[in-house]
Amino acid sequence: METSVVDVPDRGRFEVRLGDRVVGLASYHVENGTMTLPHTEVDPSVGGRGIGSTLVAGVLAAARERGLTVLPYCSFVRHYIQQHPEEVDLVAEDDRPHFGLATADR
Repeated sequence: METSVVDVPDRGRFEVRLGDRVVGLASYHVENGTMTLPHTEVDPSVGGRGIGSTLVAGVLAAARERGLTVLPYCSFVRHYIQQHPEEVDLVAEDDRPHFGLATADR
């Protein structure tokens, strides 16, 4: 079944879908060129398949495409960035220490 990440701006979230079924979401808010990411969730019935990572990768790709920086308040998003240091540039340098990302790019 195909996995897709879809922006649903009227609901303030990205959804990850398996076929037509929404199995996860990442809430967001954009203001002044910054995308705030407070929360992600994935249906436990599809846990362990990398769905959360697919969701976060899609969200970060969209932020990059739109020229936005991100504030990764969600611990899952922070962990993803720590594991993928090529994405740390999406967090403004001054904000990195606040999120424990000060050394993620080294």
